[in-house]
Parts: sequence; structure tokens; C-alpha cells
Amino acid sequence: MTDTPAPRPGKTLVAAEDLLEFAASLLEKGGLSAEDARTTAGVFVWAAQRGVDSHGTARVPAYFDLLAKGVANAAPDLRFESTTPAAAVLDADRAPGPVALTAAADEAVSRARTTGIATVGVRRTVHTGAIGYYVSRIAEQGLVGIGFVSGMPNMGYTGVKGAAVATSPLAIAVPVAESSDHAPLLLDMATATIALGKIRQAKASGTPLPEGAAATEDGTPTTDPEKAVMPLPLGGVKGSGMSLAFELLTSVLVGAPIFASFHSDDPQGRKHRQNALLIAVDPAAFGDAGEFAEAVDATLSTLKGLPAAEGASGVFYPGERSAALSAERGHSGVPVAPKVWRDLLERAEALGVVPPKPLGDAG
Repeated sequence: MTDTPAPRPGKTLVAAEDLLEFAASLLEKGGLSAEDARTTAGVFVWAAQRGVDSHGTARVPAYFDLLAKGVANAAPDLRFESTTPAAAVLDADRAPGPVALTAAADEAVSRARTTGIATVGVRRTVHTGAIGYYVSRIAEQGLVGIGFVSGMPNMGYTGVKGAAVATSPLAIAVPVAESSDHAPLLLDMATATIALGKIRQAKASGTPLPEGAAATEDGTPTTDPEKAVMPLPLGGVKGSGMSLAFELLTSVLVGAPIFASFHSDDPQGRKHRQNALLIAVDPAAFGDAGEFAEAVDATLSTLKGLPAAEGASGVFYPGERSAALSAERGHSGVPVAPKVWRDLLERAEALGVVPPKPLGDAG
């Protein structure tokens, strides 16, 4: 999430707040409550501001389809189950991921204030979105946020023929001192070498894929985007092992296995769902929270002060560049791809939603 290209010509610039209101209005028309619509739109715009288009406003039309088909529940009954103060499980009742995980993040923070460390598992949600958002939400409260997600198998596993595990992500956010010039550290990564969206983009442009990044349906590595149907795990056995571990730490831990049922004879095993695990760590449980924040700041400053390698544009820590891009787009506007903007306008017209006035052309 930290290496983001400049917007391509032809994209429409929209003020971040206007884009948020627009997306929320559309999602409300799609069936979500006003509160849930704004929560979901907020996650999408957060990602869009950071240049993560695959999880940005392009997801609004996709969520319409999830809601219309009943894959996502527009009126979920969220229920927390807990047998100990430091842990809970949220049964999401097929709620959109942004709704379920935002609630889980807030619950983890609330519990961690008392217990020092708190974990909230999320069972039966639908498309979690940018997991970096939820751990960042935890970090905004001065706590360390850690998150894992497991989903439907769509990635190869070393030694297995065909899709075996999911491109399950990991995210960690570490807060800095309020007076710091640094943005919080945000590591947000998938266990895949390349995103599915990148394969689709390569297919559309006819651009060859990197070696070892994708595979055909039977798991044979390929650089041909026309033949590629799934990504390969990051670092081979490392990425595939991490994905399997995340399945155990999320799905199996909360009593909602995905991997085993997906590969069984039960047709319900192929029904889309995701699970997650969020952890909040209060630095105050380990010592002085202020000293911790200052030490984090000193660590980042030390990294930034190291000599840059020849040819490098600088020394950056995870989340630094995406935070800078977010600030820039918060000021100048968020670029929306032509196809996505057209789709949003068409849905707005059909639903009677007034679209925001663009700031101009991003190109």
C-alpha cells in the first residue's frame, strides 16, 4: 500500500468529502442503513485516498451486487460473544466487511483499555475491504493494531495443483507521538506475490506478468495474462504457509472454517464468506505509553536518516508514502477511474442521487 503510481490521465478528481457523501448515499440506496453506508463508504474512500484503487470507490458497484444477490446482509444482527474480558467473537451475520470489522476494531480498543491486550474474532462477514483501515483505526487511539483475514481459496499453494488457499492479508499499525512529524507505521500486505486485480489489469493491457507471480488453472506458473487465473504465494512456501496459518488463526479459531469446507463435497463450502482477527495492544500495559511513542518516533527517524542506496529515491517505512498521498488527495481531490465514474453516475441517475461536482481532470 506504500508504493503508489501517479493517477493516469482521464481520471476524474472529486473532493474526498464529496466522494464520501456520494458513495454513502449510493450505498444507502443499495439497502444499507445510513450509518452502515457511511461506515462502508469511509473505508472505500480511505483506500482510494491512499491509491489502493482495488479497494476504493470501485467497490461501490460491487457492493450493490453483493447486496442485491443477498451475499451481503443489508440489515445484519451483529452479536458479540465473550467468555473472557480480553477476547470476543463477533458473529457478523454476513454484514459487509467494513461494518463488521469497524465494530470489531472499536470493541478491541475498548477491551484493551482494561485488559492491556484484547482480541476480537469476526465470523461470517463479507469482503473485509482494506484491512489497513481497521488497524489504523486502532492506532489512532494510541494502541498497536494487528489484523489477519482469511477468505475463499483463490491462490496457489506450494506443491498443490490448482487454487488451494486465500490471498489472506496481514496488517500492523503502530502509533507515533501526537507531536511527531511521522505518520504511523502501517504494514499492509497480502500473502500473494501479485493481486488478482493486477492480473486483470495485465490482461486488459496485454502486459506480461512478472516471473513467478501468477499461474494457470492447474497451478502452472505463467507470465501470459491471458492464461493466468490466480496469483502465486509470496516467497513460495513462506506465503502459502502464512495463508494457511491465517486460516487457523481466524476461521478455525472462531468456529467458521473456510479452507476445509471449500475443499469438501459440501456445495455450501463454496459460498462466499470471510473471517478476521483483530488485536489491540495498549502500550501502557508494558510501561510508559508516552515513552513508547517517542521511541517509535526515534526508530522511524533513525531509519529515515540512514544513507539511501544508489538509485533509490529515498528511505521509506511502511505506510509513509500512502499517508503522504492521502494528505495530498485530501487537499487536491481523489482521482476516480473513467469506468468507475461512469458506473457511479449511471447508478446515481437511476437511484435519484445527485452526484458531486468534479474538481477537474486528474490528467
